[in-house]
Amino acid sequence: MSVLDNFDTWKEFLANRIEHAQSEGMSQQTVSNMAYEVGDYLAKSTEAKNSEEAVLRELWNAASKEERQSMASAMVKLVQNQGNTN
Repeated sequence: MSVLDNFDTWKEFLANRIEHAQSEGMSQQTVSNMAYEVGDYLAKSTEAKNSEEAVLRELWNAASKEERQSMASAMVKLVQNQGNTN
């Protein structure tokens, strides 16, 4: 099973990777920039595995570069906040 098959699994995977990156000294801006690159790759190179990914892809494709950067930053915050509530 791929981490992309289930949205909750994807969020957990992303949260773990962000936590690791920050523990290695990456800034919040660097993490957000990397999230943008991952989002761009996923939108262009993979098929949506679930309805959440399909919605995110449609939003990503409709958005400007600045809006995409905001979406990437928001996704980072979403998974960071999820980790803080557990």
